[in-house]
Amino acid sequence: MDDAIRQRFTEAAREPRPDLAELCLLIGAVADPSLDEAGTDAAQMELDRLAGLLPYGLTAPADWADAAAELLGGRCGFGGSPADYQRLESSLLHEVLRRRRGLPILLSVVWMEVVRRAGGPVHGVALPGHFVVGFGDPAGAFVPADPFNGGRRLGEEDVRLLVAGATGTAPSPVVMEPADPLDIVLRVLNNIRAWASARPEHLGTQLWAVELALLLPHHPARLRFEHAQLLVRKGDFARGAAEMEAYADVLAEAEPDAATAMRRQARAARALLN
Repeated sequence: MDDAIRQRFTEAAREPRPDLAELCLLIGAVADPSLDEAGTDAAQMELDRLAGLLPYGLTAPADWADAAAELLGGRCGFGGSPADYQRLESSLLHEVLRRRRGLPILLSVVWMEVVRRAGGPVHGVALPGHFVVGFGDPAGAFVPADPFNGGRRLGEEDVRLLVAGATGTAPSPVVMEPADPLDIVLRVLNNIRAWASARPEHLGTQLWAVELALLLPHHPARLRFEHAQLLVRKGDFARGAAEMEAYADVLAEAEPDAATAMRRQARAARALLN
């Protein structure tokens, strides 16, 4: 991974108000080396252009939802299909802007960034298995919509079916809470990791997705073990062993047996250097 991009990603993730579009475009720059600064600027300008096409003077959440659906899902043709889950491009913001196709979470990022630029009340909603957007205040007038399906408005029954289909349970009252931007970025990276893990030839993609996730201020501790495993698979036995030992230190107090097993794996990785 380019050190300059790593540094920019780290700094952007630690801003008081992280720029979601910038972070997603930096992910794209790691995945696609041809995406230079001019390309990321062009993507930001496209989001600005789309925002300028929304009607002026909207106030009601339902009106914002309808206007975004008419523009983005209708005139611009943003949406998704099952085939989009098979493409890495569906997780890269600059490609989603180009192709008008993507995963639910990336399409939601487009909706959020366009409506936010136009002054609309919008946020991401991290439903299990299917990311959507919400217009308005979850505690008051609130309209969920599904960018993957062209921005279709979602009623309570639609939400229940989406969550039940993913988890087998009914949604809890907090399921509509606004998603934190860094949690959205982590979920995007998780999707990339999952895509690459099913394709052994894309070990490098899985590795950089984990490494970017580790740069976020908050991330699952177990990512360090996954990172170590990937380094060993890549043949970087010394770094992999060191990462396992560091993770063992994290586990030592709460899970001493797991820490011992981790140190054993680290020794095995170091033995491969001989």
